[in-house]
Amino acid sequence: MSDDPKSWRIFIAIELPADVRQKITRHIDRLRNKLPDVRASWIREQNLHLTIKFFGDILVERVEAASESLKGAANKIQSFEIQIDGCGAFPPRGRPNVLWMGIDDPSGNLQRLHGALEDECAKAGFERDQRPFHPHLTIARIRNPQNARQLAALHQETDFNSLLVKVSDVCLIRSELNPEGSRYTIVARHLFEA
Repeated sequence: MSDDPKSWRIFIAIELPADVRQKITRHIDRLRNKLPDVRASWIREQNLHLTIKFFGDILVERVEAASESLKGAANKIQSFEIQIDGCGAFPPRGRPNVLWMGIDDPSGNLQRLHGALEDECAKAGFERDQRPFHPHLTIARIRNPQNARQLAALHQETDFNSLLVKVSDVCLIRSELNPEGSRYTIVARHLFEA
């Protein structure tokens, strides 16, 4: 991360409703209580979101261009629903280091949003993502290999009821890293077509 006040660490994400974040947090709490000795950085409830594009550090003067790119992409998409369903870990084989929850995109609008966003950002001079877009919610980053496989297995075996989420907007968010964890601030919010 840059300490340069002339740059901000930003990303584009879909915010989750409070009730959805609470249900995911209850799942996280169950995992933490069953295996309290596993060293992991758990995502705090207020920071749960679905990342669409991560920019990293960009010059503050370029933040408006990122917001306009997001607005252009949002104008091409109608409101849609996603489903949070399934639990997994990265990497799929070997020692897990990330726990995630899957995202189903029945309308295809989430993938269309990502594609439109990549196109709009490229027009504004931002790099395209090099990896394919696989939407998921990160809930933890495992910091120590001890009991990591046990935690990942418990996460995947836990009966988590799928959640339907109506998506009507998308946000440009600033991330500030500090010893207490990341602090997120919404810089811009853009609504989809009705």
